Amino acid sequence: MNFSFDAYVTAALFDRAGRAAFALGDGTVRFEDGEAVEAHAGAVLSAAPHPKAPGVLTGGDDGRLVWSGPEGAQELAKLPGRWIDSLAASPESGLVAFAAGRELHVRDTADPGFARTFPHEKTVAGLVFDPKGRRIAAATYGGVALWYARIEGQKPAFLKWGGSHVAVAWSPDGKFIVTSMQDNALHGWRVADEKNMRMGGYPAKVKSLSFMTRGQLLATSGANGVVVWPFAGSTGPMGKQAAEIGYEESAVATQVSGQMSGNWVAWGLDDGRVRACDLVGQKVIEVKAEKGTPITALSLTPDAKRVAWGDEEGNAGVADL
Repeated sequence: MNFSFDAYVTAALFDRAGRAAFALGDGTVRFEDGEAVEAHAGAVLSAAPHPKAPGVLTGGDDGRLVWSGPEGAQELAKLPGRWIDSLAASPESGLVAFAAGRELHVRDTADPGFARTFPHEKTVAGLVFDPKGRRIAAATYGGVALWYARIEGQKPAFLKWGGSHVAVAWSPDGKFIVTSMQDNALHGWRVADEKNMRMGGYPAKVKSLSFMTRGQLLATSGANGVVVWPFAGSTGPMGKQAAEIGYEESAVATQVSGQMSGNWVAWGLDDGRVRACDLVGQKVIEVKAEKGTPITALSLTPDAKRVAWGDEEGNAGVADL
């Protein structure tokens, strides 16, 4: 099933009902069944599945946090004059975190009156909840700030490493945090003792990272195939080599999505193609063979039966694996 939306695809994802949804640069959210929601006055900058209900949450350059669901667009928060360009939601706690400039904001989908604001010295570029949905990791310049999502007036723990950190992932066992850097590298920490892990060697910037196989592997973009790091054991990737799946010299992976409970990984390339692989058999499947503009958004369902994608020009699709 293919679509042409004529707007940059910010996110391609699946909601809790299993519907594919596309968040677009024209401010709309489009669902695979044809439903369209006018969510924002400007572009959608960030998106995540609603943690407890059907539909998706989006942040826009109009400063609004919006739930596009069965009843259309519902505004959950508004910060006039701000851009909400990073967003995370936790199914475990029902909490939503979003960033606007140097501030991290938290809302509770079960309590409209709940609100927390956590300031940072530098811009917050990426957000992720811990596996229980109680703590938030905020990627910023110089490292990652760790906040307890519900506690006011706290001083965060800070995992330090020089440079600009632009995206962040938290392993499903809670033991490791990994960021992508502005330069062509990842950086990681073991949370318990803040042990540093340098993970370099990429030919391009790493825009996407995804834990899979119950956290034993981390799949990333930024190379000519999917780079897969081993995270089994107490030391994670320290002293171990990464593997590269689906290498080809002519293209670079821009987006990845791994199966948290299994061995499937899907990825999009800068030439518009989409591929997938079961790491057990290591047979690469051409999900979208036609070339085009770079893939900007990609998502795999939890059961790895479907994949959704979108590109720079608004071309998008959903396919069965």
